[in-house]
Amino acid sequence: MFLITTNKRFKSFNALKKIIQNNRQYSENLKVPEVNIAFSNGRNLNISTGQYARLADGCAVATLGDTSVMVTVVSKTKPSSSTFLPLVVDYRQKSAAAGRIPTNFFRRELGPTEKEILTSRLIDRSLRPLFPENFNYETQIICNMLALDGINNPDVISINAASAAVSLSDVPWNGPIGAVRVGLIDNEVVINPTRKELQMSILNLIISATKRNLVVMLEGNADNILQQDLLKAIKSGTKEVQNIVNDIETLQKSYGKKKRELESPAELSEEILEALRSLTEMRVREIFKNYSYDKLGRDNALSEVRTDVLEKIRVSFPDVDLGMILEAYNKIVKKMFRNLVFEEEKRCDGREFDQLRDISCKVNLYKPLHGSAMFQRGQTQVFCTVTLDSHESALRLDPLSILTSGVKEKNFFLHYEFPPFATKETGRVGPIGRREMGHGALAEKGLAPVIPNEFPFTIRLTSEVLESNGSSSMASVCGGSLALMDAGVPITAPAAGVAIGLITCYDEAKKNIQDYRLLTDLLGIEDYMGDMDFKIAGTKKGVTALQADIKIPGLPLKIVMEAIQKAADAKSRIVGIMNESIDKPRTERKENWPVCEKLEIEPHKRARLLGIGGSNLKKLFAETGVLVSPVDDTTFQVFAPSQHAMDEAQEIINKLLTTERTPDLEFGGIYKATVVEVRDIGVMVTLYPGMPPALLHNSQLDQRKIAHPSALGLEVGQELQVKYFGRDPVSGLMRLSRKVLQSTVNKVYS
Repeated sequence: MFLITTNKRFKSFNALKKIIQNNRQYSENLKVPEVNIAFSNGRNLNISTGQYARLADGCAVATLGDTSVMVTVVSKTKPSSSTFLPLVVDYRQKSAAAGRIPTNFFRRELGPTEKEILTSRLIDRSLRPLFPENFNYETQIICNMLALDGINNPDVISINAASAAVSLSDVPWNGPIGAVRVGLIDNEVVINPTRKELQMSILNLIISATKRNLVVMLEGNADNILQQDLLKAIKSGTKEVQNIVNDIETLQKSYGKKKRELESPAELSEEILEALRSLTEMRVREIFKNYSYDKLGRDNALSEVRTDVLEKIRVSFPDVDLGMILEAYNKIVKKMFRNLVFEEEKRCDGREFDQLRDISCKVNLYKPLHGSAMFQRGQTQVFCTVTLDSHESALRLDPLSILTSGVKEKNFFLHYEFPPFATKETGRVGPIGRREMGHGALAEKGLAPVIPNEFPFTIRLTSEVLESNGSSSMASVCGGSLALMDAGVPITAPAAGVAIGLITCYDEAKKNIQDYRLLTDLLGIEDYMGDMDFKIAGTKKGVTALQADIKIPGLPLKIVMEAIQKAADAKSRIVGIMNESIDKPRTERKENWPVCEKLEIEPHKRARLLGIGGSNLKKLFAETGVLVSPVDDTTFQVFAPSQHAMDEAQEIINKLLTTERTPDLEFGGIYKATVVEVRDIGVMVTLYPGMPPALLHNSQLDQRKIAHPSALGLEVGQELQVKYFGRDPVSGLMRLSRKVLQSTVNKVYS
């Protein structure tokens, strides 16, 4: 509020008028540019700009509930030398946003977690398709978590904030997009469900789309949802997104910066382009029409043509930049590949559009493994193994991941490896990269719904890609399902995965698709030169996971629905082939399978099983490898790596529990006790050989107040007279006293 003084302070009315105008202008400047987007369920998404990070090219803050994320975009003004879009998305979770302190040694955020990497990929795949083709400026998008309420997940909020930030910036972009999370509870679609609602939902689907209901990205997992329910959810989510897109456009028109003009890339002369086409087209056409080529043969043939063409062009036009010639050559090859799909109505390996590659499966490959499988589809080969271990081996999540997902630990997880030899290359071998982490997470989502909830073991599934020619993540779903059944895991149904590709005739001027072909069971070259990689996993009954990577600025719902239908048909055929190797979980036990049993003991025998400081259990684990974990006061879970180890452990446990018959102790009886351990709170004593030590507390040692047993000179091996008062009705522990005997003696002497 501004205080306006009387005219006595001003020499003229004009001066007062000027002050009022300045105050009004200042008030208008204080108003935060923002939009409020209302969803059909009554929840609101707020997007604002102009408050923070004003030196960045663009900045936006999105808020849903009490969760807020700030996203900034900065793009260099000079183009890079790369031929692809150098876009980097960094999403970071901040403990301070949730009112927490990191639990690591340094008490600060360290390297990105798996959750942060997967969310960064989610944002990248939503934004990348809408950048102009010739935009090669280094661009960085950073997502900072400002506040986290533990109710609303920040990943979808980040996508919308990133869309607004890029739209408001001067970076050329064909957006905006919007994103929503879609759940399905009691057959009702829920938009942007809370964390609690998501735990009750059989669907967790994120949809990114642009105007005119064009889908840009899909990512999700489901509890074996039916196809018609999935289609209903996609339609509802895409419709809700339109409100976000419209409001971001409104914000952009009012407060957005003018988009920068891109430098027109240098172009080759028509003479050089014609020479390239004449040297390339016929030879490349012959290679793509030769259906006998495999991956390496086709790559080698194309490489020979490229080397020969570039050499001839360089001789004829020595002054032309070789990089420009190579880029033009690649465009000619890509165009030829795509045109042949429409002309020949066949693919480069001779398959029909709906035809699967040859599939072969093997299980139970190596005796020491709990479960193993080899899945081969064309020239994509994965080797999967299953390891069963105790619940102590479950994967514990970091505190912020627990807060956003509501999951504390996972007893099923999949690790995916893609070594360089899988594509006949050399490269780094070490910690997995972002791509491998994303593929492994997708395969894990595809298999997690078929794993039983009540399973006594932790399951680690590994998938190593030995050969790759497209869709290795979906091959991991197939191989993983086989390996789980070979390990005797009682999965609800076999699962399989398949990738659907797309080749379009896209009109850049009208921004629409003139014609298209969907390709079932995608090849590597079809992914590289095509417009979509739509991965879908599930059982014959329904869908468990899906991920759509789209390279053009949006797909109509019609094509999305058709792709899902083709994937459903392909999944059923693949499961049928897999069933020829193994069609249900193995019931005959393997010798090396672990064993898990529950042990019920009486409360007063608990100490006998544990030993002093848990020494008996430590000794049992060292000798047999058997792990005994307490469930409650009277129940223990016993995990053994094999049946032989379990039998050996049971003998030791029985001996501990039944060593020497417990003598009948009389309530109020006086017994000789031997000190076996001296503690701060008292001494541990035994009344007979083989007895578990019982505590004689400091308060029961002497009539005087004793802070430590050493005050009485008590040592290990010393004998005492104690009185027995039975067992505690709750804990079952002995109640002993030495003090009452001293009072009796004193009375006699008095």
